[in-house]
Amino acid sequence: MTHTIALTTPAIWNPARVDAANTGERTLDQFLKSVERRALRMAELATGNRDEALDLVQDAMFGFARHYAAKPAADWAPLFYRVLDSRLNDWHRRRSVRSRWLAVWTRNDDDDEPDEIAQAPDTNDPGPLLRLAGSEAAHALDAALGNLPLRQRQAFLLRVWEGFDVAATASTMRCSEGSVKTHLSRALAALRRALEDHA
Repeated sequence: MTHTIALTTPAIWNPARVDAANTGERTLDQFLKSVERRALRMAELATGNRDEALDLVQDAMFGFARHYAAKPAADWAPLFYRVLDSRLNDWHRRRSVRSRWLAVWTRNDDDDEPDEIAQAPDTNDPGPLLRLAGSEAAHALDAALGNLPLRQRQAFLLRVWEGFDVAATASTMRCSEGSVKTHLSRALAALRRALEDHA
């Protein structure tokens, strides 16, 4: 008995379709490169750790490309930051659970020895912006942004750094426009107070 393998080819090979696919990939690559540094900075401010931030941004980029690459390019920025926002919120939840578990696990009332982990120096890299700027004002701004609550920091970075309007920011953060305005107002007030010596 002879088996034959039927080779199927597309009925019509369309070079224009191939060119459109290549153009779409290039456009997506360009978009991801354009948001990479700002996304990394946002993630660094949220996590305080460059390695964690890199992992989160990479995961957000993969998730965005997998789920939203077919959307119109004009919609990409809010969609990408929504994905990144979800990854950051998940990271904070995991960290909170892990911290509670470690606090219970490491608690030992009979042990009077100092906790070596708690006394270890913080070796977090300050990030590219601080290394380049190196000024006292840049350090103060970074510290002030790092001290903002997560939602205030997100509202500030999306509205001020990314230039999103209120509606796009609300969509990205999955909250009302009024909440965005409140978070931004509180963030700006806190930053003004923290940076008044550098004005």
